Amino acid sequence: MKQVLNIYKKAGETPLETISRFRADNQEYQKEKITYAGRLDPLAEGVLILLVGDAVYEKEKYLKTDKEYEAEILFGFETDTYDILGLPKKNRKIKNFKKEELAKSLKIFTGASKMPFPPYSSYKIKGKPLFKWAREGRIKEVEIPEKEREIYEIKIIRLRKIDGKNLLAQISKKIQKVKGDFRQRQILGQWSKILEKEFCSEFQTVKLVIKCSGGTYVRSIAHILGGKIKTGATLLSLKRTRAGDFEAKNL
Repeated sequence: MKQVLNIYKKAGETPLETISRFRADNQEYQKEKITYAGRLDPLAEGVLILLVGDAVYEKEKYLKTDKEYEAEILFGFETDTYDILGLPKKNRKIKNFKKEELAKSLKIFTGASKMPFPPYSSYKIKGKPLFKWAREGRIKEVEIPEKEREIYEIKIIRLRKIDGKNLLAQISKKIQKVKGDFRQRQILGQWSKILEKEFCSEFQTVKLVIKCSGGTYVRSIAHILGGKIKTGATLLSLKRTRAGDFEAKNL
């Protein structure tokens, strides 16, 4: 058998959990080799390309396909993972942005450039994923490489405000979907500690459409943007709407 399948990864699943769910729903694939091309983090959802049978040997080809995402970035926070499934480090001064102001800041990402891998990622150094170096508190012992990537277009869809109470409820709901050991209890405890004091405060988010080359970390875009505009920022949600010729609307 040789197949390339377009599967919808649910928020909260790892790609391996998506494969397990697919096998459970499709008994004819129980004994087939299956891998995925293009990882999505646990909180992300959307298009996941599954390679079945002899198609697993073409993984590199599908990893290189262009991608399209819908991403929502939350301002006022930084986390060690660059998304909300991470320990919030700092609550910086809240600032209300205008669309034109953010559009100007986002221009730095357009085009080809190099971007370092996030400290919490699966890229391996000395045989060990970066996230394990980070968890052990040893990330400074290794040099994080940079990866070539290209952003073709970043478009602002909307700005919105959310109060601390509803933000905590949204973050809690998302984190509780994740299984396995991702420090959920510690992370949610830290978010609660910060936001329970900020129930009446308003925080701003921006929703973007990002068209980019394969291998682009949208989490890193959020983190770098937060540093540039001096408020801190982290990824609140992510949906992959297209990978190569495969689109979420066809699922």
